[in-house]
Amino acid sequence: MLRVGMMTDMHYADKNPAGTRYYRETLAKLADASENLADAKLDFLVELGDFIDAADSVETERRYLKTIAKPFAEICDDRHYVLGNHCVDTLTKAEFLGGVGQEKSYYSSDRGEMHFVVLDACFKSDGTPYGRKNFVWTDANIPPEELEWLKSDLQGTKKKTIIFAHQRLDNEGNHAVKNSPAVRKILQEAGNVWAVFQGHSHANDYREVAGIHYCTMRAMVEKSGLANSGFALLEIDPHGTLKINGFRDQADYQWS
Repeated sequence: MLRVGMMTDMHYADKNPAGTRYYRETLAKLADASENLADAKLDFLVELGDFIDAADSVETERRYLKTIAKPFAEICDDRHYVLGNHCVDTLTKAEFLGGVGQEKSYYSSDRGEMHFVVLDACFKSDGTPYGRKNFVWTDANIPPEELEWLKSDLQGTKKKTIIFAHQRLDNEGNHAVKNSPAVRKILQEAGNVWAVFQGHSHANDYREVAGIHYCTMRAMVEKSGLANSGFALLEIDPHGTLKINGFRDQADYQWS
């Protein structure tokens, strides 16, 4: 049994609430998540993007990142960060990844009988990487080089595979990767992808497409108070089930 902690769209920032987003409360919500996941003996921890919210200067953004990265790192030694559009609104990808100690923005790894893939859709249609407010958030793409890598990576393993992404891959629209049909085609043709976990649109959502489970996770930043947080414990039995134990406002799921 593998146990994976998951949370998304934390949007930490030291600034006043805007609409339904309570940026400062993310610290308390993260502390609550840490307490609830403490006894789970996590194999690893995943943040599905928008770890921080936009700042008006690089210096301020670095401070936001340093502030939230420390308590997040204390939850689990093995951590993975999916790039979200807000992560690289003010920072470059290299600056964000350096701040969390992660070498690459997309990569794969094995854990026992499972294969895991982290994707990066923070690229403009022309292939330019997001960074320093050079993009429109609805123009999210997985470029040809990453698509080729993904196809080769999935063909190179016979293990059941789980994908982690920020922008949605299960549909089309403002919150989706613009070339999501091409990505889904690769996932479907591989024949070994079990599930995709994604964030970005902030609300619980689920759909099955061509036998693959697409689970959109609840944003941590939404609404005030711990009861309105969201995070999950994913339990993986490679020979049986995927079980999502949702905390606070995160939905539960189980798939065989």
